[in-house]
Amino acid sequence: MTKNQSKIQNPKSKIVWLLFALVIVFIYFFGLNIPLLGPDEPRYSQIAREMFERGDWVTPRLGGFDWFEKPALLYWLQIFFYKIFGVSEFSARFGSALFGLGTVFSLWILGRKWSAENAKTEDQKPKSEFANYLALIAASSIGLIAFSRGASFDIILTFPITASLVAFFIFDQATKKSFSTFHFPLSIFYFFIGVSLIAKGLVGIVFPFAIVAFYYVLSWRLPNKTFIFSLFWGTILSLAVACLWYVPMYQANGWKFIDEFFIQHHFQRYTSNKYQHPQPFWFFFAVLPLMTTPWIPFFFAGIWKFFKIQSPKSKVQSPKKFLFLPFSASPLLLFSFAWLCVPTVFFSLSGSKLPGYILPALPGALILTAIYIYEFVQKSEKREWIIKGIALTTFAVVAVLLQFAVMEYASHETVKNIIQTANDKGFSNEKIVNLYTVSHNLEFYAPDRLIRDPHGKLKKYEDFSVLIKENQGQVLVLAPLKDVPNLLKQQDLAEVSLIAENGESALLAVKSRN
Repeated sequence: MTKNQSKIQNPKSKIVWLLFALVIVFIYFFGLNIPLLGPDEPRYSQIAREMFERGDWVTPRLGGFDWFEKPALLYWLQIFFYKIFGVSEFSARFGSALFGLGTVFSLWILGRKWSAENAKTEDQKPKSEFANYLALIAASSIGLIAFSRGASFDIILTFPITASLVAFFIFDQATKKSFSTFHFPLSIFYFFIGVSLIAKGLVGIVFPFAIVAFYYVLSWRLPNKTFIFSLFWGTILSLAVACLWYVPMYQANGWKFIDEFFIQHHFQRYTSNKYQHPQPFWFFFAVLPLMTTPWIPFFFAGIWKFFKIQSPKSKVQSPKKFLFLPFSASPLLLFSFAWLCVPTVFFSLSGSKLPGYILPALPGALILTAIYIYEFVQKSEKREWIIKGIALTTFAVVAVLLQFAVMEYASHETVKNIIQTANDKGFSNEKIVNLYTVSHNLEFYAPDRLIRDPHGKLKKYEDFSVLIKENQGQVLVLAPLKDVPNLLKQQDLAEVSLIAENGESALLAVKSRN
């Protein structure tokens, strides 16, 4: 491509990238009003609602009971958007969508800054192209799309960690020691570590420091004096940000907070299977590649090429062969590999494993993927359109699935509709109990009507006669749909009638005969 050709094509290219940006924003906010799913979304959203209704920004509570599993950042976002949009599923998820887009934007900044530090010859693509491809690959990855749509903590942690590491890399690669390219990014690195601590606890400080340390090891160099000195004032800055929640939380709850939050939900969760999420050691080595869908082949190709060129036998020596990304010594490659490895290994050693835990490693995997894809599209314009076509197809498929398949799935998983049906039929004040199952979906859709055990957990009855004995008068009973025929036969114990069902569970009106 000649210089003149580049000038002719750039306006058209800018329009294409602008359209992609608009599509990305649309997809990330589309369908956020789908009913809350799983056990976590309803609980976290209800915790935020209770904090909102109490006017309390410090102590998380669920059903009036203390809930010290996670820090407050997600709840703060939900409270803020409850104030703006009202209490709804859309409000509960809006902050997560913003943080997903924030992760994409942070990676775009990384690509932009890295490109700017590596001058390109006239026959190559515009410098901003790598940043655009990196953002497109990240935004269209299924892992980021999925978790940016959930009212949960994984994306709330991933964005500040991404922002902090991007800021560090800009500082590390700065050629001029100016405030904007050297000192300011270093301050941002520590600031977002503090935010990460409020996002999900100690991993918010462990991951950035561990990734940076591993990056220095891979680079076979020591940190410069500025960074070493910054460890003192920077750590103070991070802790000062974190203290916005931790100090008032400790003042309000004392040792109980330390015991439940740090000892039980940090150390015991990591070292044991106390919370019943066991998986084999290799679990995250399978989950992480799946999160890069639809770019899995490019992810594995990028990993293969990374290891191949580290070999002393590698013939890749000239950076010119790989444009502005010299694979054999690229700091960006080494940094992204360190970013990928640290969370993956850390959580693989954990006794408790859930898919969302590995999300902070995804940006590192996506950088490696984007580097390979960027090299791939240099060969021809046809390849450019193949990549853009894959991304656009992914967005289209996601939109269709959200509109139809996910909505259909949600209708069977949520109790929202059957609770509304009960209310419409005049059953709006009765207590609700769980029989043979526990639906945490009730936490958000029937929050003030639930029967709990002495520890604040939803009570689960395994015996219908015991349920009748302990709940005199009329109550609503949520039970598996398959058990309804048998329950309707228990008319000698109580008056039982079916109110509504969602294909999985049923809500029954039960009135004791005594």
